[in-house]
Amino acid sequence: MTAMTIIVIACLLYVLWAYNRLVVHRNRIRNAWAQIDVQLRRRSELVPNLVACLKGYIAHEREVLVSIAEVRRQTDIAGSNVTARARAENQLAQSLSAVTSEAAPQLRANENFLALQEELRSTENRIAFARQHYNDSVMRYNAAVAGVPTNFVARVFAFSPAAMFSTGGSPPR
Repeated sequence: MTAMTIIVIACLLYVLWAYNRLVVHRNRIRNAWAQIDVQLRRRSELVPNLVACLKGYIAHEREVLVSIAEVRRQTDIAGSNVTARARAENQLAQSLSAVTSEAAPQLRANENFLALQEELRSTENRIAFARQHYNDSVMRYNAAVAGVPTNFVARVFAFSPAAMFSTGGSPPR
């Protein structure tokens, strides 16, 4: 074998390795997003139960219920667009936080409300964990896509950076 043949084979092996590495990272992102989606759907399914419980206790807070229902509808519309979904889910989390706050003491004494409140807290914790896992996966993938010389392989095979699931704050510079 000539030196040129060895170099060509080494370059081909590197391209194969880099491509497979990018595919693994992309699949990890997809899996992490699926985990977030499961928890977001779980939370979304709890909302009608919470609304039903709230209707029995807070008739005068109709605007709160309408707001929660509208934000939930927006999460359904957002679909798989990570940026839009993150924005809508953050609005839903803020609305749910306002409802489950200390502002309604008669609700805290109700067993159904307490169970729903605990279920929502648990789900919010799961969402936070899943979001962290997703963002870690995105960070590793984006580093692989941007890093030299893998960025050449990424460009050739159309691997583009993935979006983080942001909580609404601005990213550090």
